[in-house]
Amino acid sequence: MALRFEILGRFNRARAAQLTLPHFVCQTPLFMPVGTQGTIKGLATNQLEEIGCQIILGNTYHLALRPTSELIDELGGLHQFMNWPRALLTDSGGFQMVSLLHLADITEKGVTFQSPVDGKPMLLTPEESIQIQNRIGADIIMALDDVVKTTITGPRIEEAMYRTLRWIDRCIAAHERPHEQNLFGIVQGGLDPVLRDICVRGLVDRNLPGYAIGGLTGGESKDSFWRVVAQCTAALPEDKPRYVMGVGYPLDIVVCSALGADMYDCVYPTRTARFGTALVPEGVLKLKHNAMADDTRPIDPTCACMVCRTYSRAYIHCLVTKDAMGSQLLSYHNLYYMMKRSTHINNRGKVSRFPKGDVPEWVCNAMEVAGIDISSCCSPFSSSQD
Repeated sequence: MALRFEILGRFNRARAAQLTLPHFVCQTPLFMPVGTQGTIKGLATNQLEEIGCQIILGNTYHLALRPTSELIDELGGLHQFMNWPRALLTDSGGFQMVSLLHLADITEKGVTFQSPVDGKPMLLTPEESIQIQNRIGADIIMALDDVVKTTITGPRIEEAMYRTLRWIDRCIAAHERPHEQNLFGIVQGGLDPVLRDICVRGLVDRNLPGYAIGGLTGGESKDSFWRVVAQCTAALPEDKPRYVMGVGYPLDIVVCSALGADMYDCVYPTRTARFGTALVPEGVLKLKHNAMADDTRPIDPTCACMVCRTYSRAYIHCLVTKDAMGSQLLSYHNLYYMMKRSTHINNRGKVSRFPKGDVPEWVCNAMEVAGIDISSCCSPFSSSQD
């Protein structure tokens, strides 16, 4: 394997660690912004370095369509192509096949889908997904899994979990660069603790460089969400990184880190920026509201990012309704906020910052399992809150 994972400190289940990858030495917990086609919309790579981004996530499906993995490989790999000196992670492409395309069919062979170019049927197999990712050249590559929403019940969940285990063997066999790229397996099993446990044990038996918890953030309750994370993190190896896929809400990252997770990704910080919304300690700040038109304060007076040091809410309000610069500035701020938030665990592994005020009941329950007492600031109702 091409990584080293060293735990630097811990507090009960939470841990702070150093993740050494071929292109960068990362500090965890960490948040990975999503750069769909080799770019975070509106931001240059030097700006991402400024705000402390350590790993960018690229979408295999989109990169394979344009500019194609063959061209990326010919031009020296995605790091060189996008001029990014730090680490990269690519997903398998399976999630996009199912979520973005209506006519997707999953069989034992792979994912059959309708080409967005000419409408013809195409097949993505575990082998092809790995071959594409080998050409792209990311530090971490993801196994193709059978993705099922957690809101689905019945035999389909079990079928998907066992297929995910069969496909991991095909991914391992197809992986041609194990000394340069780290293949992570993905734990599936829906909300069924028995199926999750079978999947965890099956993946751990393969002794992979790292493990992801998949199939969440698909509409399940927060109570179900944290319980799956708690179960999986407790069963996964202590000496390997744990990645909760699709998590981007700040509070979710705090909870998952307390439960022992290390890595996260989501489009939320940049997508919400394009709608004129900033992330702040109190929640969100909607810059399109008329109340912002004459507000001379920065987005967040406690934030040290370039945007908060330079521009007022009024100025950004003027931009977000008319100029692309508005979403660019908000993207910069939101990602800076996420990078700082993901370092809420200090070098002793202790949760050092937690939102003030009432905390949802599901968070209190999760933190109790994590061994952190925040009962004095918990709300007795709102179990569905974010």
